[in-house]
Amino acid sequence: MKLIALDYGSKTVGVAQADELGLLASPLETIFRKEEGKLRKTYARIEEICKETGAGGVVVGLPVNMDGSESARAGMAREFASAVERRTGLKVVLWDERLTTVEAEEILREKGIPRQDFKKTIDAVAAAIILQDYLDNGLNRESEKTE
Repeated sequence: MKLIALDYGSKTVGVAQADELGLLASPLETIFRKEEGKLRKTYARIEEICKETGAGGVVVGLPVNMDGSESARAGMAREFASAVERRTGLKVVLWDERLTTVEAEEILREKGIPRQDFKKTIDAVAAAIILQDYLDNGLNRESEKTE
């Protein structure tokens, strides 16, 4: 089953996809919006991406604190995930996204991307990290990390 991942943020959603074998995740795009609550076009683009990629499921990053408790933004991520599930008809799994932005910054720095260009791709790279972690660890343990 082909998967996509979404890294939900206040004004962006990073998108990543898995390869056909479900072994490797790669950044796909970043969806930008002008205001936090304006999600109609974002959901429409996610629906298009699911159709274009032939996605059979979606992984959404869940903001978790270092101690394992949910962060203040976790409720918003849960609402977003529920809406994506309703709109796409696909199963959506929430997955711990701890330190993915930090890791994405390190990757972009190592690749020589100028800091002023991070905004263009950092969320898609973070989504790829979330998805790769899910592919590597979650297929058999998803209920442990999502509830």
